[in-house]
Amino acid sequence: MTSPIRTLLLAVLLLTCAAAGAHADGYSRAAQQVIAQARAATGGSGWNMLRGWHEVGQDGAVRYESWVDPLRYGQRVELHEPAGLRVHGFNGMGAWQILPNGVVTGVVDLTTVRAARTQAFFGANAFLYPGRYDARADYLGVKQNRGRAFDVVAVQPWGGASRELWFDRRTHLLGRMVERGGAKPVTTEVSEYRKVGPVLVAFRYTVDDGTSAMVRERQVQSLDFAPADRAVFSLPRP
Repeated sequence: MTSPIRTLLLAVLLLTCAAAGAHADGYSRAAQQVIAQARAATGGSGWNMLRGWHEVGQDGAVRYESWVDPLRYGQRVELHEPAGLRVHGFNGMGAWQILPNGVVTGVVDLTTVRAARTQAFFGANAFLYPGRYDARADYLGVKQNRGRAFDVVAVQPWGGASRELWFDRRTHLLGRMVERGGAKPVTTEVSEYRKVGPVLVAFRYTVDDGTSAMVRERQVQSLDFAPADRAVFSLPRP
């Protein structure tokens, strides 16, 4: 093989490796930059210290308590409804629930598991860990809303649904999320950031599904990062 041909092949190989490296973890280079700015603005390396996520609050008229595993997939939500306690869980593989009447069901249909995986991913702010979860992210550009400019990134966890994440270009804080795919987009306004431990997190979520006359408010009342027993994310044994 002549030297010029060898040089050309080497150059092609290097370019191929560089292109693969730019998307090695599923995040485009532009998306990585936006996420890195958001991570730095809300605690930077402090996010690596979290081993659990325990939250208590009010979702509309319903009091809730939730546990999320930021290291591995896992989420448990307890809803104190007028009819009684309803519990949803997801352990990374299957979803389940306990109805207020005590009936326990395990759910294996793909639609329900996809929704549970999506909620567990975004509930743990897992998009801030590009190398930890098998997710993809692409930069959609700059968009305007109510006089503010946002960097918009579409993030999709493996086996889950994509959401648009809108980061304020001035503060780099997540300001809104948009879920598409339904009859109308569901928009969640994110606000009221507070410092808890090593990170800065939102305490208010205003959800507009585009169909209801009233928007739904979810207000976080308390938050700590104590790790939960992994057993709480799995369907209880009889």
